[in-house]
Amino acid sequence: MKTTTEKFGATPHQPSLWTRADALKVRADDPTTTQPLVSADFPVLNNDVFIWDTMPLRDLDGNVTSVDGWSVIFTLTADRHPNDPQYLDEDGNYDILRDWNDRHGRAKMYYWFSRTGKNWEFGGRVMAEGVSPTAREWAGTPILLNDRGEVDLYYTAVTPGATIVKVRGRVVTTEHGVSMVGFEKVKPLFEADGNLYQTEAQNAFWGFRDPWPFRDPNDGKLYMLFEGNVAGERGSHKVGEAEIGDVPPGYEDVGNSRFQTACVGIAVARGADGDDWEMLPPLLTAVGVNDQTERPHFVFQDGKYYLFTISHTFTYADGVTGPDGVYGFVADSLFGPYVPLNGSGLVLGNPSSQPFQTYSHYVMPNGLVTSFIDSVPTDETGTQIRVGGTEAPTVGMKIKGLQTFVVAEYDYGYIPPMLDVTLK
Repeated sequence: MKTTTEKFGATPHQPSLWTRADALKVRADDPTTTQPLVSADFPVLNNDVFIWDTMPLRDLDGNVTSVDGWSVIFTLTADRHPNDPQYLDEDGNYDILRDWNDRHGRAKMYYWFSRTGKNWEFGGRVMAEGVSPTAREWAGTPILLNDRGEVDLYYTAVTPGATIVKVRGRVVTTEHGVSMVGFEKVKPLFEADGNLYQTEAQNAFWGFRDPWPFRDPNDGKLYMLFEGNVAGERGSHKVGEAEIGDVPPGYEDVGNSRFQTACVGIAVARGADGDDWEMLPPLLTAVGVNDQTERPHFVFQDGKYYLFTISHTFTYADGVTGPDGVYGFVADSLFGPYVPLNGSGLVLGNPSSQPFQTYSHYVMPNGLVTSFIDSVPTDETGTQIRVGGTEAPTVGMKIKGLQTFVVAEYDYGYIPPMLDVTLK
């Protein structure tokens, strides 16, 4: 049988490495790579639901797109349960933190619309109950395909297993709002194979999710990024000289970092309809550095490929650390080699005084970065917090060669369109 690269006539690529030496350069609270403090008096988009990962409607080139003047975002969403006995404490008060921490088990895809790119109006479920083949609908990407309003929603169907899927429907606009119609037939695309990407059987803590399809600006083919872990039994990976990198004396000990095996995966479509895909070797691996490279996505600028992903402090390996936030890498071609932006990879991290204030950042081609509010301290000790579950302030970021700079802060959930499509 021919290999994937032989079938598609591509040159086999070696994954680029995010090394431990790179991660040792991460510096929290650098003002050029730190998200401004989020105030504890933030507004809540909707008191009936939690929202977290935000997915703006876009085209295959990455442009955030409105339709007939309506901006549209999709969000992972879960109902709040202020009156549910299981979320009441011993005094009968609503334990919002426990409710928030349980949200992933009931995550569904919802949509919102706006005339202003902020102040979002609640649209509702994208798919009716029972359409998705699994219990949870996890993050992905909505793609506006044409001026007929057809949308392919790529997302992750989770529990049981984890499968990259897509469902096609249409966006319909009126003078008063937006509706999502169709979205009735979910098509499975691919799962982790155990050869390139780790399976649940190999590691109960695996990750395989967050599809982000795109059209390569150079070869015009349809590809997809996704989060994965490098294939192999948990604990069997080697953290060798290449993964360690050029560390100073005293930093050669990698501890138990063989358990951290994150990677940014890539697949190529066999046709323009995006119904048939072949997984390729990862673009980037973080063996010995980190265990999660979530929601990977590109910004194409100045002929370069800017690869962004999000990660946590708690998923770092022994001996290295960094804030929750965005990490980035850059290459001159799709298959690399990629080098970390700002020398370390850190692009936009939470301040150490509010380490969990925001997460699930998404870098748009116009330099704006959206995210959601997780939790913000309400006292000086940080022991009292306010749970978010709503849109964070948008940050303006400038990309210059191998460096990035925070340059602005905007309103909560400000996601303006880059182009508008008039539906026919």
